[in-house]
Amino acid sequence: MPATILAPIAALLYLAATALQLLHIFQQRQQITRTVFGLALVALLCHAVVAWQSIFEPGGVNLGFYRISALIFLVINVACIISLARRPLQNLLVALFPLSAMSVLVSTYAPDSAAIRTDLEPGILLHIITSILAYAVLTLAAAQAALLAAQDHQLKHRHTRGLVQILPPLQLMETMLFELLWVGEILLSVAIVSGFLFLDDLFAQHLVHKTVLTLGAWLLLAVLLWGHYQRGWRSTTAVRLTLAGFALLVLAFFGSKLVLELVLQRP
Repeated sequence: MPATILAPIAALLYLAATALQLLHIFQQRQQITRTVFGLALVALLCHAVVAWQSIFEPGGVNLGFYRISALIFLVINVACIISLARRPLQNLLVALFPLSAMSVLVSTYAPDSAAIRTDLEPGILLHIITSILAYAVLTLAAAQAALLAAQDHQLKHRHTRGLVQILPPLQLMETMLFELLWVGEILLSVAIVSGFLFLDDLFAQHLVHKTVLTLGAWLLLAVLLWGHYQRGWRSTTAVRLTLAGFALLVLAFFGSKLVLELVLQRP
């Protein structure tokens, strides 16, 4: 089935799952229901087919801004759904699914000026895959940090409703954050090392900003993980450094790609 048909189906299923999950939040249900889970699974299958068709074209591989964005949201959603077996992340779906719906539609219907690549070697593919996985996991970590900050703020001001009611205990939220950070940092390390091994020159003019910003993000997160286990950094410090590291990653990938492809119209 073509992406032009599957993309709207995926978007509608994402939005339906979002509406149902919002209803469950208002009803203070703690577990994701079979209906929401079923809608999410079918949406993910449609999303996966759309991502595959939009990236792997007959003439080669298209790594355009919109297509990679849709792939990243797919990976984020899969990671979140898998994590539901161990951690209560279901309320993150309310934010993720509408963005995923938008990404899958834009990747299908928006014009794309990226060049088709036909010469991707296994080492470069490893770099691309680990970069996408790292970005996806650290996006979840950033969302978790934002929720942790909001929850901590409400508890400090003795608000007993809102997020405090629908989120897990603060200590569990913090534990989940550092689990995501560890996984994201390991994947980012593999992406950086594979980049140095398999790309010609990471400090070339068109790559130097990406390299510096990515290394800055890696260093910030490494310092945070060290500080957490050696100095006991928690709460506010963890949130700030997580969001700062994620912001550097956003600038490293999306900032430069957005300017090159959509503003300067360069592949």
